[in-house]
Amino acid sequence: MSKYTLNVNGKAQPVDVEADTPLLWALRDTMGLVGTKYGCGVGACGACTVHVDGQPARACQLPVSSIGKRRITTIEGLDARAAHPLQQAWQELDVPQCGYCQSGQIMSACALLKQHPRPTEAQIDEAMAGNLCRCATYVRIRAGIQRAADIASSASAASTGKGRK
Repeated sequence: MSKYTLNVNGKAQPVDVEADTPLLWALRDTMGLVGTKYGCGVGACGACTVHVDGQPARACQLPVSSIGKRRITTIEGLDARAAHPLQQAWQELDVPQCGYCQSGQIMSACALLKQHPRPTEAQIDEAMAGNLCRCATYVRIRAGIQRAADIASSASAASTGKGRK
């Protein structure tokens, strides 16, 4: 066992795990952050998607020893009150069916919206291609991403006064 300090959701989190322990298990088993899900274990389904320095990454494939000082954001780190535009859109449109893959879907969509605040359908398809949904809610996921872009745009316009007459 080795001791590591990970920067998770803006906080230093000590973990005492083997060097080859996947980040997923450190998050879930050691830190109790169970929003990130185990799907396939080989990085193919996207259920375990987190952000590492703002980029989507598969937590099941990242050994804790490879993280270093990089910033990790999990679904719990988006907004504790579920007020992130994606979380709002997911609730408003009732996007999930079983919900199991949705934290990974949201984390991939969040990275997409940071890069492309008003994504095209092609950009959504490309960004979300590695996230699988057994319930096939892809149409609702796409609608959720588009709605989140609208929510974020409206919030931005309101905060800058551009939305007022």
